[in-house]
Amino acid sequence: MQSFCICRLRFFAEPFLYAKTRVDDHYEDSLLSNSNHESEELDLKLTIKKITTLAMLAALAYVLMAICRIPFMPQASFLEYDPKDIFFVIAGFLIGPWEGLIIIVLVCLIEMVTVSTSGPIGLLMNVIASVCFVLPACLIYRKKKNLPLAIVGLSAGVLCMTTSMILWNWIITPIYTGMPREAVVPMLPTVFLPFNLIKAGINMALTLIIYKPISLILHKTGLVEERARKEGEAESESKVKKFSPLAIIVGIFLLAICIGAILIIRGN
Repeated sequence: MQSFCICRLRFFAEPFLYAKTRVDDHYEDSLLSNSNHESEELDLKLTIKKITTLAMLAALAYVLMAICRIPFMPQASFLEYDPKDIFFVIAGFLIGPWEGLIIIVLVCLIEMVTVSTSGPIGLLMNVIASVCFVLPACLIYRKKKNLPLAIVGLSAGVLCMTTSMILWNWIITPIYTGMPREAVVPMLPTVFLPFNLIKAGINMALTLIIYKPISLILHKTGLVEERARKEGEAESESKVKKFSPLAIIVGIFLLAICIGAILIIRGN
């Protein structure tokens, strides 16, 4: 009799238990769906912020490149300094090295069709020079975002750009200028080496001076802060707001050395 009662109770209770299970499953599915929807919205929001930041830095790079083109090598007036690499590095530091490469190609293409007179050859040289400077700096800096690695990374970029440009000037300059290669070879250590070393040194110095202020501004506007939280970068509010003048001091010292080298070259 007791067994019969238990069976009857189970018979009547099973539909309710099944219904409860369906409700619980539906609730869990709803929570999962809402979570996925929120994740998609966050991804979209972060993508928009990333594109906005890249567009802003690309615009700054182009404008300063267009208005600040300085030849400082008397022996080769076609060699001009411009500061666009600074903003390529800042984009790589803030967002990632591959995003930095994207705006390198974009800005150099726009430069070729607007203000440059060197055509595809100039485009090739600009892209190679910028990539050699930006990529080592960003790949080293992303390992741990601190001042020592920023200095090491930028120094690696300076060396990589300088050495690669000696090779590419040896290959490209005779094609671009029409000079015989025998006349270009003596210019490698006396013209192209100091030019690229000073150019990259100035860009390193100015990056150290302005990177932190730009980073602080972008964090305060929220353009990069949420991305850092999502990717789990252990950067607390206090660290984001922390400002050290050491980078600016190093940058000013390096800039003074580069300006002194230019004055010596111009004096000779």
